[in-house]
Amino acid sequence: MSAAPLHLAGERLMLDPSGALFWPARRLLAVADLHLEKGSHFAARGGRFVPPYDTRETLARLAPLLRRYRPARLVALGDSFHDAEGHARLAPADAALLRRLLEGVEVVWVLGNHDPAAPGDLPGRAAAEWQEGPVAFRHIGGGATPEVSGHFHPRATAPTRCGGVTRPCFVADARRVLLPAFGAYAGGLDVGDPAIAALFPRGARLFLLGRERLYSLPAPAPRRAAAGATGTAPR
Repeated sequence: MSAAPLHLAGERLMLDPSGALFWPARRLLAVADLHLEKGSHFAARGGRFVPPYDTRETLARLAPLLRRYRPARLVALGDSFHDAEGHARLAPADAALLRRLLEGVEVVWVLGNHDPAAPGDLPGRAAAEWQEGPVAFRHIGGGATPEVSGHFHPRATAPTRCGGVTRPCFVADARRVLLPAFGAYAGGLDVGDPAIAALFPRGARLFLLGRERLYSLPAPAPRRAAAGATGTAPR
């Protein structure tokens, strides 16, 4: 699996085809929007029954990244759990697996709109945002730059001979990087949506996730918002 280098604030970052970002000089791994326990949230609150395996699948995606990069710090960029009580609904086996994965890693839980409080029974510290050297890590982008953020679950469609292929993607320019959602049950918002395009008024580069590599292309022209409409991240 080949990561793609990207420079932000004079620092070399690596974009992984899994949707994670690694900063080698700081040994920092960042992931966005895990949305753990989204399936159990729908079952308990909305009466919508979906297979309750999203947490297990998401952790199975995270485990090889931690083995590959061996980070000193893991920054989870908000919406790590789908709701404030999500960590309390973890199945015992999933909770044990998560704790094992986090052993020996300093964990920062950046707070998101879905999880405004830290999972107090798990290792790590909570922060409204995390400043690492010249780069701010936050849930929702749009603050002072340079920054790395999540929230919007960006996805884009690349043209192929057989028609368009839609994939989650990174969105980046010289000032900020927007990460795709890492969670197994996370939806996506098209990068042409005004909510995303507003973060990149001078255009951006997209890095679509592939199985073994990323596929780079320029961001499309933004769509015009309907009167009174505002973009929002998928639920």
